[in-house]
Amino acid sequence: MEIPRYPQSRAIDLQDKPLLDRLFAELQPRVSELTFANLYLFRKVHEYRLTLLGDAVLALGRGYDGSTYFLPPFGGDIAAATRELLDQGLTLYGADDGFLERHLDGGEGLEALADRNNFDYLHLKDEMAQLSGKQYHKKKNRVNYFLNRHRHQVEILNDGHLAGALALLGEWGRVRTEIVPRGTGQGGSVQGEIEGAAEALRLHRELGLSGVVILVDGAVRGFALGERLNRETAVCHFEKGDLFMEGLYQLLDREFSRLLFTDCTYLNREQDLGEESLRQAKLSYHPVELVVKYRVKKAGARG
Repeated sequence: MEIPRYPQSRAIDLQDKPLLDRLFAELQPRVSELTFANLYLFRKVHEYRLTLLGDAVLALGRGYDGSTYFLPPFGGDIAAATRELLDQGLTLYGADDGFLERHLDGGEGLEALADRNNFDYLHLKDEMAQLSGKQYHKKKNRVNYFLNRHRHQVEILNDGHLAGALALLGEWGRVRTEIVPRGTGQGGSVQGEIEGAAEALRLHRELGLSGVVILVDGAVRGFALGERLNRETAVCHFEKGDLFMEGLYQLLDREFSRLLFTDCTYLNREQDLGEESLRQAKLSYHPVELVVKYRVKKAGARG
C-alpha cells in the first residue's frame, strides 16, 4: 500500500509488514517500539499512522496522556526528516543515545528529556534462563514452589492454545482493571494491553510472534509472546498469567528465555510505564542496561 507524503498519513495495515520488516532489519533498533508487530498491535491505542517525509518512512502517534509525537524514522534520510519535524514544533519520542549521536549531533540546540517510565529493561538471556547464582536465589525458590505444587506442562504456543489463552487474558484483564480503574492513565494502558495481547494471540503467525504457554492440569495458566528485535536481542511484548499462582511468572520468564530465540544474547522486557510494582519486579532481574529513551523537541518549542 502506498504511504502518503507528510503531512498526510494513513493507518498501519498488515500489508505494511514486508516493508517495515525490511526497514527494521536494516535499522537494527534497540528500542522495543520499533517492530512491525508492536506498531500494529498498538495502532489503535496510540493512533499510529504512517507517513513519508522525503524518503524517510515514519510513524506519528499519541501517548496515553493524549500528547502527540513521532517515532524515530525507520529508514531513508533519518536526520533530515527528524530535523524538519522538530523544526515544525513536533516532539520526537523513543530516541535513544545512539540516535541522538548519529542523527541529531548529540542533541545540540534541542531539549532532550529522558523518559524514565519508558526506559527498556535489557537483560542477559542466559541469566534469565538459568537463574543461577545468589542474586537469583529468590527467583529460583519461587519457581520451585510452583513446580512442587502444580502438575504442569510448558509448550510452544500453537493454535490449539488460543481459546484457553484468551480466557486467561480475560480473567487477567478483569483483575487488573479492578486494581487500576479504566479512567486513569494507567487504566488506559491496561485496556490497550488487553486488546493488543488478544490480537497478538489471534494473529501470532501473521505477525511473526513466538510464544510459550504454561498449562496446569491441562488449562492455560500463563503465556508469553515476543519476537526478534535485532540480531542480538529478542523482545517480550506480552507476559500474562494467573495473578494468584505464586511462582508462575518466574517460570514464564525462565521458559521464554530458555526455549525461544536461543541465538540471542539479550532480552528486552520493555518498559514499566511508571508502575512501581512492575518497576521493582523488572529491576529484581538485574538488567545489564536500561535503554534510555528521550522525548526530544526543539529548544524553546511548546509542548
